[in-house]
Amino acid sequence: MKLKTNVFHFTPFSKKQLQVLTWWVNPSTKDSEAIICDGSVRAGKTVIMSLSYVMWAMHTFNGQQLGMAGKTIGSFRRNVLRPLKQMLAGRGYKVIDHRTDNMFEVVKNGKANYFFIFGGKDEASQDLVQGLTAAGFFFDEVALMPQSFVNQATARVSVSGGKYWFNMNPEGPYHWFKLNWIDDLKGKRALRIHFRMEDNPSLSEDVIGRYKRNYSGVFYQRYILGLWVMSEGVIYDNFNRETMVVSEPPGRCTKYYVSVDYGTQNPTVFLLWGFYNGVWYCLKEYYYDGRHSARQKTDDQYANDLDEFVGNINARIIIDPSAASFIAVLRNRHYRIIRADNDVLNGIRETQSAMNNGLIKFTDNLPNLFKELASYIWDDKASSNGEDKVIKEHDHAMDSMRYFVYMVLRHNNKAKVIKNKYF
Repeated sequence: MKLKTNVFHFTPFSKKQLQVLTWWVNPSTKDSEAIICDGSVRAGKTVIMSLSYVMWAMHTFNGQQLGMAGKTIGSFRRNVLRPLKQMLAGRGYKVIDHRTDNMFEVVKNGKANYFFIFGGKDEASQDLVQGLTAAGFFFDEVALMPQSFVNQATARVSVSGGKYWFNMNPEGPYHWFKLNWIDDLKGKRALRIHFRMEDNPSLSEDVIGRYKRNYSGVFYQRYILGLWVMSEGVIYDNFNRETMVVSEPPGRCTKYYVSVDYGTQNPTVFLLWGFYNGVWYCLKEYYYDGRHSARQKTDDQYANDLDEFVGNINARIIIDPSAASFIAVLRNRHYRIIRADNDVLNGIRETQSAMNNGLIKFTDNLPNLFKELASYIWDDKASSNGEDKVIKEHDHAMDSMRYFVYMVLRHNNKAKVIKNKYF
């Protein structure tokens, strides 16, 4: 089946993009066995690397198998293959997609090569590439893949003249890829090209400015400056009481949600959110710590407290899906439930962005939330082992806040498309 294509409109390439496009024919770099492109988000790495990879393969081989991997096959098709097929069609390549085999075939001037697609999402993914004999391997967002998968995939490149292609946004300085590849370029015979957003000529200054406003702290250093830095210190170091805290919204809210972090031994938190004129306000909190109180509460008692907390407000409830028994009680009381996505790191990043862009604000009646904002910190021990983790203390209001932002603000555009699913 032919892939349906549209015309890909190129802007003039930057110096670094041209280097990626031609490194395999440049006399000073063509003997390198791998290319590594790391740096900020939206820097133009993936588009130019994928095009260069296929052009190199078609120039060098005929009738060979090659590998290409993303975090998942779905993300690869969306982020890599979709623009890639447009670029190739514009350059006279015929692309045939064999979706059932997770493979696409590229043909030009009597040559044909076969590109197999893999997802490297977990340790079990290494089993998928066993048995493949490859002439090259391309990894999109390799820092998100387990080392076992990448090791197995690189081991499959056994055809003479084969090369590796890696792109990624930075993680921590002790990440396995940083230690094994970037810190050993000479040993790996690898070429590294470090990108910033300014290296992508298709981005305007306004767009670059918007991305810079979206990130704070460690995420700003990694995704904007492109640095491999450790996650440490207070997580929401962007919190500014002067600009983010108000006595009350300037008008009457028109939509409401309650986000819930449920605990038995740990605290249970309700946060009420109201929408007014483009901003979500955290209006009030409920915070009950059974461990430090005289007694534990049952699900029905918490549901009674929620009834009182919500009152006559028409609000949906966003709650961690692991709270199965409490969800059942709430459904019996006819609450409309949204099961939260408990993606901690992406949730933190989205919440920082919402704070930076003035999409969420807080009333001054949230004492426990403010305490946690000042004491919610990164786990230094995990960072020294190459992992980004939060310390699971003083995090219950933080989890509740994150559930709300990730399920409402992040999905807002989707919600408008899918018949107002969330509103």
